[in-house]
Amino acid sequence: MDPFDAGAGGILRQPKAVWATAGASVVAFMGIGLVDPILPSIAQGLDASASQVSLLFTSYFLITALAMLVTGFVSSRIGGRRTLLLGLALVVVFAGLAGTSDTVGQLVGYRAGWGLGNALFVSTALAVIVGAAAGGSAAAILLYESALGLGMACGPLVGALLGDASWRYPFFGTAFLMAIGFLCITAFLKEQPKPARRTSLLDPVKALGHGGLASAAVSAFFYNYTFFTVLAFTPFVLNMKPYRSGAVFFAWGVLLAVFSVLVAPRMQKRFGSLKVLGGSLVLLAADVLVLGYGNHTAAVVCTILSGAFIGVNNTVYTELALGVSDAPRPVASAGYNFVRWFAAAAAPYFAPKIEEWTDVHIPFVVAAVTAVLGAVVVLVRRRSLTYEAEELEPRHATEDGVTVFAN
Repeated sequence: MDPFDAGAGGILRQPKAVWATAGASVVAFMGIGLVDPILPSIAQGLDASASQVSLLFTSYFLITALAMLVTGFVSSRIGGRRTLLLGLALVVVFAGLAGTSDTVGQLVGYRAGWGLGNALFVSTALAVIVGAAAGGSAAAILLYESALGLGMACGPLVGALLGDASWRYPFFGTAFLMAIGFLCITAFLKEQPKPARRTSLLDPVKALGHGGLASAAVSAFFYNYTFFTVLAFTPFVLNMKPYRSGAVFFAWGVLLAVFSVLVAPRMQKRFGSLKVLGGSLVLLAADVLVLGYGNHTAAVVCTILSGAFIGVNNTVYTELALGVSDAPRPVASAGYNFVRWFAAAAAPYFAPKIEEWTDVHIPFVVAAVTAVLGAVVVLVRRRSLTYEAEELEPRHATEDGVTVFAN
């Protein structure tokens, strides 16, 4: 079945509960790139250095990584719907508090709380969408990636529009939008049945004992370092006004969305997932090298172009994580995300530090190397990563409160 088919089971024909969850997911992903165009403004407003402001990403993703061990534990006990609402409530509270910060330390701390809420929401949202979507896992994953791409595209734009008046307004705006998401989930998503077996805190770690899942996680770890070097460090290199920076990252996000939802599935069908992933990682490495060593125009073009490679990578990695092992999908996803988000926490911290120790070019050299390392892992571990997507069939049990699919 074509997941783009507008008929029954297509990506556009989904229950209200799925659309409500996907809509809230858009806002959740907006929070990642929201601060991009206002990083220099935050640094100026709070009298902070680039490395201090970069901790907004580091605290956010460090807590997100650690929270991956908790999300399944929580959702398997209180249900998927309540976990989503808990995550949304935490984001509303901490995003609102972030807008009241008087010091960079306060802002970093509130972003950490925001990261906990986002982890609870995002990890559970994927499971809810996969379980509730019509048309099986292919349509569900594409819908989730659509939400990711749209959120990543709109985040910098919203951050720029609101941040041009004050760097505080994007945080208040996010709190408001997430409150709307909270109301939509409350209205349209019914309570999910709790699973027969509860997830333990160590289940995601145990799932990484599978060679294929561990290989996907390690490769994604290296890739995420590259991804978040572009996302968190490039705004300081471009050194543009919020509107201009927001426009650049909006175009970046549009490419990310288009390539993750429209291009990646077709490339996978023609060339195979691993060839597409390996080739995209190598091209991303070349792109960030030009970004680091080119003039300002080249840096802008390569920043936007990186969205295409990142979009392809995101889709393939998501499918690998969900389909390569025999672990329940929520557990496999939690273990995979536990590993890869540590790189998202490390890159925003180390990139400006590396610049301080060396020069502005070297952070991009390091990012290029990590992208190549991700491709090397795919090449060396290709046998462990190989799976047949068409063999995925619905399973009639429920895990983490939603129907999941097994390979």
